Amino acid sequence: MNQPLENIKDFDIILASGSPRRRELLGMLDVDFRVDTSHGVDETVPEGVSPMDVAPYLSQLKASAYPLTKDDGKLVITADTVVIIDDEVLGKPADENEACEMLEKLQGRVQTVVTGVTVRTYNKSVTFRAESKVEFAKLSRPEIEYYVRKYKPLDKAGAYGIQEWIGAAGIKGIEGSFYNVMGLPVHRLYECLKNF
Repeated sequence: MNQPLENIKDFDIILASGSPRRRELLGMLDVDFRVDTSHGVDETVPEGVSPMDVAPYLSQLKASAYPLTKDDGKLVITADTVVIIDDEVLGKPADENEACEMLEKLQGRVQTVVTGVTVRTYNKSVTFRAESKVEFAKLSRPEIEYYVRKYKPLDKAGAYGIQEWIGAAGIKGIEGSFYNVMGLPVHRLYECLKNF
């Protein structure tokens, strides 16, 4: 029985992300891959990059940090996710206080979650962006503080993980991919890999 994505089975597939959620989501596509986070980058975004282009820009930056040679057979997957509200990009909070402030900004409103993904080999590179709209209910400050204290969302864009308590208790609806909000639009990635 042939596996899906037979076309990339001979590549050494590298997920260049320390995110446990991205590892879990890529694993859902039944591809063999390994995680390598040894080529970190300075994630400073130059002035003039529009909020919608920040995540794709960062995914390309991360991918370009991997030195690939003609014969190494590597295929690198990188991703970056941001939350955008009022044209402001919310990345990962620096501390619990900033996490609470971010979440207060999102209450009772719709924000856009954008993930940029880059798939790169020695001779080819493809970058795409996926967008989802997320509508929050209005949570109280004590509810927000409970979530931040218990779930410690400091490694998550916008200070929340949709797959956690806050997703069940505080998110009214989503337009677009749920997995994109988790950090990797797996359907779009599958289509990209299938045609790579």
